[in-house]
Amino acid sequence: MIGFAALALLAGVLVSLSRQVNGRLALSTSAWDSSFWNHIVGLGFVTLAAVLFGGLFAGAPMEAPWWAYLGGPVGVVFIAAGSWLIARIGAAQTALLIIAGQMISGVVLDVLMGTAGNTWARIIGIVLILAGMWVSRSAKD
Repeated sequence: MIGFAALALLAGVLVSLSRQVNGRLALSTSAWDSSFWNHIVGLGFVTLAAVLFGGLFAGAPMEAPWWAYLGGPVGVVFIAAGSWLIARIGAAQTALLIIAGQMISGVVLDVLMGTAGNTWARIIGIVLILAGMWVSRSAKD
């Protein structure tokens, strides 16, 4: 379990770092250009990694439902929005709002799918994230 938690924390650090790098690129280009280059360079990286380590086109991608491929367009909008927001509201505010959005949608999906867990604890978590954002934002004013 500690290994999974460490991997999740590392992923969080990498998402934050990615937002910063893409935000900086967006300042020199645009949010859409930043998203475009993020995905082109990412495609090259994942292709190289798959060729070196194997696993390119493993499984049965044609058996996935059509909507399973909507992650690509959603990812493009996510990258562009994050790149645009970083320069306007800062990294901490952007990260907190993204996390709050993830928590809200996660709680809604868990409730709809009947996933085990304490819904009230999850709602309190969302409120705490939003309160943290409000406190960090009001400290600047």
